[in-house]
Amino acid sequence: MEQGLEFEQFASNRAHRLFQVAYLMCGDWHQAQDLVQTTLAKMFSVWGRLQRSGGDDGPTIDAYARKVLLRNYLSHKRLRKSSEVVTADLPEQASVPSDGGELRMVMVAALKQLPPRNRAVVVLRYLEDHSIEAVADMLGISPGAVKSLNFRSLAKLREILGEDREALFQR
Repeated sequence: MEQGLEFEQFASNRAHRLFQVAYLMCGDWHQAQDLVQTTLAKMFSVWGRLQRSGGDDGPTIDAYARKVLLRNYLSHKRLRKSSEVVTADLPEQASVPSDGGELRMVMVAALKQLPPRNRAVVVLRYLEDHSIEAVADMLGISPGAVKSLNFRSLAKLREILGEDREALFQR
């Protein structure tokens, strides 16, 4: 019973942050909820082993949760890749938002235009503030690949946000 209470406390403390990361990766509220639920379900099934191997080491369990979330997200994107619809028209350039809420909307819309792995790298590097090596470990790729994905992703975001990007961040 104690294990269940520990997991419940972990889940209630971390679910909101996991949801934020999931939402920024996928850009869809419902899919983000599903990703968090799947992540927590997978963690619950191995919670006893996590407790035995890591004890009360919060950072280790948090890192494991992020890795499970990331793998669920990338797996889901691979399975659903064929359902994406390609259009000939590009969306209009974003205008300078008037408040923080609009800035978030512009950034989420820009992130949605990145491929899944690129989006994951940007979210993990800049929202979660992980090192290149930590992101490489989570994604199972080399640090050089993370640097390359990061560089291309930031260049694409600059292109998407256009000339107004400087004004977006001077608030």
